[in-house]
Amino acid sequence: MYAIIQDSGTQIKVQPGAVLKVATRELQPDAATITFDKVLLVNPTDGDGASQAVIGAPYVKGAKVTADILAQERTASVPVVKFRRRKGYLRRKGHRQDYLRVKITSIES
Repeated sequence: MYAIIQDSGTQIKVQPGAVLKVATRELQPDAATITFDKVLLVNPTDGDGASQAVIGAPYVKGAKVTADILAQERTASVPVVKFRRRKGYLRRKGHRQDYLRVKITSIES
């Protein structure tokens, strides 16, 4: 079984037990789970036989994906450089993006 969800403008293919990174969001301090309501597709089969995928228009009604929050982390530093040739101008800066590491527990359709 797998599903395709939409989160922060990105489409992600998820399966139960998968660990993935999603965009950070405002959460309660004691939140342990997160629910994704924007489910674009649900495929209940494992690839054997004919597929009975349910495709939403734009979302599948009543479908949701539940995940456990494992950690709130940051990516490695990405260098940002501003440079103007022959002018003696060079600025260096770094950027670290916040994200949530989640583990998919269930897909309900």
